Amino acid sequence: MPLIESIEVCVARVPLDKVTYLSNRTVVDRHYGLVKVRSSDGVEGIGFCYVGNAAGELFRVAVEQLLGPVLLGRDCLAVEGLWKEMYQEALLQGRMGTVMRALSALDIALWDLNARTAQLPLHKYLGAVELDTVPAYASGGYYVDGKTAGHVGEEMAGYVELGFKAVKMKTGRWSPQGEESRVKAAREAIGPDVELMLDCNNGWVDTVQAMQYLRRMEAYDPYFIEEPFSPDDVESHARLAKLTRIPVATAEIGYGRWYHKHLLDMGAASILQTDAAVCGGITEWKRIAAMAAGYGLQMCPHWFHDVHAPLVAATPNARYVEFFWDDQVLNFRRLLDRQLAQEKGRVVLHQTPGLGFNFDEAQVSRFGRWTSVA
Repeated sequence: MPLIESIEVCVARVPLDKVTYLSNRTVVDRHYGLVKVRSSDGVEGIGFCYVGNAAGELFRVAVEQLLGPVLLGRDCLAVEGLWKEMYQEALLQGRMGTVMRALSALDIALWDLNARTAQLPLHKYLGAVELDTVPAYASGGYYVDGKTAGHVGEEMAGYVELGFKAVKMKTGRWSPQGEESRVKAAREAIGPDVELMLDCNNGWVDTVQAMQYLRRMEAYDPYFIEEPFSPDDVESHARLAKLTRIPVATAEIGYGRWYHKHLLDMGAASILQTDAAVCGGITEWKRIAAMAAGYGLQMCPHWFHDVHAPLVAATPNARYVEFFWDDQVLNFRRLLDRQLAQEKGRVVLHQTPGLGFNFDEAQVSRFGRWTSVA
């Protein structure tokens, strides 16, 4: 019976090469929470999450003082039971935010550890639908100084030239007229047959403002509008879903199955973008995906293609992986020793045990330091 013998935690602060803008945020660097969980058999699993642009050390405290001690000495195969105990331990400190992200990272590490112990790639350990590749959309279209609508169109066309059949761009920072020019440039550059997603990053405050934009954008046939409002403003998401013919996608920073059930019951989303590194790990992501299937909704998970590719491969109602072509925005890629590849718009799954990669320790040491859970 393999027991959890040790846990290490690191917070890596990785600067962006260029200051990057979203609809209402400026990003200079990113803080990532990393964990390594080792069993008494000598097998190690890894987990990770994004913890924002500041105060990443909250993640270390949550792992070292709150959640990690729950796992030490326990059977690493008792994943559901360990999830329940970690969640119970965190009831007062945070059922969302950094504490839940720390729980998510540890849960991912347990699944990785157990799949490596079984000598199976994670998607097969979970029960695969797809064995070799999964469909992906190329994510980009961020705001940087000097970037015009024409430049956005060129960027999206570049992804299509790489083989992608679906692309995503940011929206909501400029005026309605300005944003229409960006979406128009993208659609004209990629043609009518490529799916075009729009991501607002919680940029609008009400449905009146949202419809000032979306009435202009409907003509360009977007596949979805992502995160139009604050994640907690479920009612506005539901109202907007009735006002526009563009499907509403959200939940990338949704925590736990109960929040997601509220979204589904309210009719506030047609597509769930639930992130396993946010919602409660692979254990909770699987529960949410199964619940979404009962409502007839698809999963298009957010961010971190390295963990979401195997989840999409093992989930019948998952449509796309969000794929970042380079490390300019998802600079987490710099911390890994092996990258996922894509062919003709499909991510090629790792076939080695577990997640199929490890941290690049030389790179991690540039941006953070490991400490042990006592």
